Amino acid sequence: MSSYPISTFHFMVEWNGNRIDVSEVSGLSSEIEVIEYREGSSPSTASIQMPGRKINNNITLRRGIVQSDNDFFEWINAINQNQVERRDLRISLLNEKHEPVVVWKIYKSFPVKIAWTDLKADANETAIESLELAHEGLSIEKLM
Repeated sequence: MSSYPISTFHFMVEWNGNRIDVSEVSGLSSEIEVIEYREGSSPSTASIQMPGRKINNNITLRRGIVQSDNDFFEWINAINQNQVERRDLRISLLNEKHEPVVVWKIYKSFPVKIAWTDLKADANETAIESLELAHEGLSIEKLM
């Protein structure tokens, strides 16, 4: 067992059982709202703090634009036609043996934004597309 932290550059993203190639995943986070409550007859002027709703932050996938690969665009375009296809995602952080060490499971995601790279005549960069996803939940498995 290694005492070194795991690197973030070796990961895999899957949806609908298929691996998709992405260069970056961001937004893997969730929050709990804080509810403040104070009873009127309490001698203390301080509020009691309690956990409230869980907030699922949007997740963004980024990848290089590849000719004839329109899956991101087709998925968000289906929503324009009043259809919502929800997909479960599995994002795995891999060790040096290509084995999952931590797995994030994203439930019932759907696209809310797609963006493409800026086009510049004097640039020497890879064209990137980004897909932002809303979802209904996130769970984490630690497989170490």
